[in-house]
Amino acid sequence: MRFGIIIPAHNEGAVLAQTLDSLLGQTLPAYRIVVVDDNSTDSTAEILATYCQRYPSVRTLYRSSSEQRLPGAKIVQAFNAGLEFLEEVDIICKFDADLIFPPQYLETLQTHYLQNLHLGMCGGVCSIEKEGKWIKENLTNKNHLRGALKSYRKECFEAIGGLREAMGWDTLDELLAQYHGWELLVIEDLVVKHLRPTASRYNAQALYMQGGMFYRLRYGGLLSLLASAKLAYRKKSLRLFWDYMKGYLKAKKEKQPFLVTPEEGKWIRDYRWRHIKQKF
Repeated sequence: MRFGIIIPAHNEGAVLAQTLDSLLGQTLPAYRIVVVDDNSTDSTAEILATYCQRYPSVRTLYRSSSEQRLPGAKIVQAFNAGLEFLEEVDIICKFDADLIFPPQYLETLQTHYLQNLHLGMCGGVCSIEKEGKWIKENLTNKNHLRGALKSYRKECFEAIGGLREAMGWDTLDELLAQYHGWELLVIEDLVVKHLRPTASRYNAQALYMQGGMFYRLRYGGLLSLLASAKLAYRKKSLRLFWDYMKGYLKAKKEKQPFLVTPEEGKWIRDYRWRHIKQKF
């Protein structure tokens, strides 16, 4: 299978070489690795020039954008800019620029995709370093692929209409994949080193966007409240709960555009409630 990888990168000069080295050292080589330089002002461009010269599979393009770090639209816009280079691939990957992959990562994904033709999305889990030891991030979930290391069978990617340029894209893609009959798999023993904790560089505005995402996915009030409480609990911050709910109410008041159709929204609510009931 041909793997095409897109890496959005904004000022990742300190870690980008480690990510590229781990991908270039895979037991199953990627067909193409595209790094989208998203308005970087550090050494990112120089590092990319060196790798492009040495490795034919590595490509890069520069994208002018805001220097502000926000999850959602900015990341997906950078990712979408690289899609034109992946027309001939079977698997589309969206990876962050601060990861170190084990050598067998892509080969393991291929094994699962070949074994299950209904598998639309697949990936490993992230770990972070604490006191000299690598431990799984507390956001790791056996039912959710981290946005940092997504992979899609091309047919699944096309069925969901690609990635939405909005906060919550990395939840919506999984919901829509299942809505269209595709399966997803988190490989819990396939561990990737994450050099920076998730959301460690996002600003306060991103917190309100999280709550707004619940509204735009048509969760409804009660489901949004429960989702906000769960996420705040996992991050051990009561303040986050209020920020999420403020974001939800703000989006509702402004009547921000929904990301899904009424039919998709109903399926998503039913799906979420089924999982909640299964826990009791």
